[in-house]
Amino acid sequence: MLYSWLTPSHFIMLGLLLCFALAHSGLAALRPWAEKYLGARFYRVLFALVSLSLAGVMLIYFFNHRYDGLQLWQVQGVPGVIPTVWVLSAISFVFLYPATFNLLEIAAIQKPAVHLFETGIIRITRHPQMVGQVIWCIAHTLWLGTSFTLVTSMGLVLYHLFGVWHGDRRLQQRFGESFETLKSHTSVIPFLAVIQGRQVLNWQEFIRPAYIGIAIFIGIFWWAHPILIRATGNLDW
Repeated sequence: MLYSWLTPSHFIMLGLLLCFALAHSGLAALRPWAEKYLGARFYRVLFALVSLSLAGVMLIYFFNHRYDGLQLWQVQGVPGVIPTVWVLSAISFVFLYPATFNLLEIAAIQKPAVHLFETGIIRITRHPQMVGQVIWCIAHTLWLGTSFTLVTSMGLVLYHLFGVWHGDRRLQQRFGESFETLKSHTSVIPFLAVIQGRQVLNWQEFIRPAYIGIAIFIGIFWWAHPILIRATGNLDW
């Protein structure tokens, strides 16, 4: 058949991405109501459990089907590709888990709250998680080169682009003029506000314990990556 390479896993992955998007953005939109009736800490725990559970399912499914479909290119033996992929992946984690977030609030140890940040990585981009996800997708799509990986990456990037609009909208509703001021000083595209003179980088803001934690996490993930792939391979998903 002409499209025999288009395996069901392509559509299953898109379905998983849609479920994650609906749950993640839906719970984010319900935050004002949920915190009012459920409490900030309970909402944070609920949000984390739902989001992490769905993300875990997607990650396992991605690991197990990453070579499905059509092999669009093969560069794994090309010199320099391996360090390029690892460097891009490390950079993506710096954006995906920026130190501007209060880890104690994420864990609901401190009462979670919505903040307007204009320091650290926010000076580079107002939406670091979107940028980190794009970089992660570029690295893994380059390495794997399959239609399944390309479809997965396109879905992730499209959802995070939606998240840019959705996140700005929620902050606008909550903070009004204060967010408009922040918006005028920052940019979605990395370094654009700096280039345009609307923002100034302060590298001292990046010397924080949280970034040491990110570096340790990257090292552990690099070491555990083969173990994770073998472990997920034992699941018949």
